[in-house]
Amino acid sequence: MSIFNIFSKYKKPEATFLDLQWMQADMHSHLIPGIDDGAQDLDEAVELVSRLQGYGLKKLITTPHVMSEFYRNTPEVIQNGLATLRQAVTAAGIEIELEAAAEYYLDEVFFEKVEKNERLLSFGENKMVLVETGFISKPHILLETFFRMEMAGYQPVFAHPERYIYLHQDSALLEALAERNIPFQMNLLSLAGYYSKPVKKFSEKIIDMKLVKLVGTDCHNKRYLNALETLPQEKYYHKLVSLDLWNTNL
Repeated sequence: MSIFNIFSKYKKPEATFLDLQWMQADMHSHLIPGIDDGAQDLDEAVELVSRLQGYGLKKLITTPHVMSEFYRNTPEVIQNGLATLRQAVTAAGIEIELEAAAEYYLDEVFFEKVEKNERLLSFGENKMVLVETGFISKPHILLETFFRMEMAGYQPVFAHPERYIYLHQDSALLEALAERNIPFQMNLLSLAGYYSKPVKKFSEKIIDMKLVKLVGTDCHNKRYLNALETLPQEKYYHKLVSLDLWNTNL
């Protein structure tokens, strides 16, 4: 084997054209500038929106973090940021529908918001609310919070469950979530191995179990989109596309 063949064997796969028209709507991203760890300024935000539109997406529901310790975003802050982003996108001549919800961090503060019936930013006709947790340890109030949300008229959506190590190790919890029909939202980048091999493997598992109901780019910056463009090379990406996902109804 020649030296050229040795090195070409380990060559990183080249990006191919990414067509996300099948999704129509992306319901998980961080595009409003300067309010979380996503786009840092308006120019960057517009560039990201332009690239997402170029993949064939017709609608973006961006979801800034709401975290009591780090990102104390309110509905007013998010809606004001959305208005500014919409104006800039229109001025740039980009034709795409923009909405905003939020990605709420599940902790005691969020639990209190639900108990007090505070306004939560939701999306879709069923008032879906995107909720994330820490990656290592299961919150002891996880199922109780989901129940309280349902009682308040919201549909909890479990954000990127494939990234939670505690769920990898807890088949009983996975079964409980499935039995309660908690919709899973998977990050497309998980299938590309962007986060880790175990995350990719668990993504494939929940696709096979048909637990994934929604998918999102989780776009924070252009590095996310660069990695996203390798997706068509992944076997399970094509399995994902064949699922009956909710994105097209948003």
